[in-house]
Amino acid sequence: MIEKSFDLVVIGGGIVGLATAYKYQKLFPERRVAILEKEGKLGAHQTGRNSGVIHSGIYYKPGSFKARNCVNGRKQLVAFAQEHNIDHDICGKIIVATQESELPTLEAIYQKGLANEIEGMEIIDAEEIKAIEPNVVGIKAIKVPVTGIIDYVGFCQKLVDLIQEINPHSELMLNTAFINSFEHKDLSGIQSSKGTIYCRKKIFCAGLQSDRLAKQDGANPGVRIVGFRGDYYELTPQAKEKIKHLVYPVPDPDFPFLGVHFTRMTDGSVECGPNAVFSFKREGYSPTSFSWKDTYDALSYPGTWKLFMRHTSQGMGEMQRAFSKKLFLKALQKMVPSLSMEDIRPVRAGVRAQAIERNGNLVDDFKIVHHKNSVHVLNAPSPAATACLAIADEILSLAGFID
Repeated sequence: MIEKSFDLVVIGGGIVGLATAYKYQKLFPERRVAILEKEGKLGAHQTGRNSGVIHSGIYYKPGSFKARNCVNGRKQLVAFAQEHNIDHDICGKIIVATQESELPTLEAIYQKGLANEIEGMEIIDAEEIKAIEPNVVGIKAIKVPVTGIIDYVGFCQKLVDLIQEINPHSELMLNTAFINSFEHKDLSGIQSSKGTIYCRKKIFCAGLQSDRLAKQDGANPGVRIVGFRGDYYELTPQAKEKIKHLVYPVPDPDFPFLGVHFTRMTDGSVECGPNAVFSFKREGYSPTSFSWKDTYDALSYPGTWKLFMRHTSQGMGEMQRAFSKKLFLKALQKMVPSLSMEDIRPVRAGVRAQAIERNGNLVDDFKIVHHKNSVHVLNAPSPAATACLAIADEILSLAGFID
């Protein structure tokens, strides 16, 4: 078993943890950083299983942590990608209203975009939609030119490369799980699956396990993480030319997800999704994935049932789509009526970590708390990948490393 010392230990090898480690290493090049990741690769869960979108910041409440950090983080992310040749494309997107009842919500989104100072937005009509996306049917849309796509896993690998260029004594420890924390004189320490690691500070960016690791560190998370699986289909090679950019529906304002959408990926493929259905396993990526522990933790929590009761009809619809290609297709045909069953095929899934309060409220904004010598990122849903470099600044500020 190992016994090592570092200045900072980051628990979690996803995009937020790696961005934080990178920003810290740039600030303090002489200090040693350890990044602990329980899986055998970087970005194994939320980071590597999202839609790969660089979000503009248009949807978020003005002045919120999400809005502020998405816009700032997007600009940092794009500049980083340009400097380090990370595969990306600022291809733009449209948010499409297909019926009159959606127009008030579309206008509200546009006003949020104005308040958040999203560059280059414009409202376009049906004819202009056709000029951009000939196969998309809508009555009005918001054109958002600063939205893009990126290889987030490639970005993560570059962060690690740069950390180790700055300080070769910093380490990435794969297949290394956090077990618990302890105090030893003026140092904090952690027990990992590979031994003891001493450090001055710990930063937990544990995604789907964030509430559990907070408890293992002696903190009270005050929320429960519940997983929501999102299934993706892709357009076949013959059908993918029907989509040129990113195409989103107007989201249901009473449902906390953006709806199934079309994303042209960096490799040229086009993915459709995700839906949002309760997951019986936090890190389970098929409709039949199941964990007794994860299911019990979710369903024994009062907040989960209160959330379900508020969104019963939407939740049932999402569950039906999870098991029916025909129903999934029907949701896609709302914007692209020409799609057929032969045009789509299942490709992958992800699970979103959603923090829920005991009263059933979803924690909509990012949630980061300080506990003794630790900082815990307890809620970092979309657009956390886009905002990761800005979130890293917030984390380091909370930890006392920057003003």
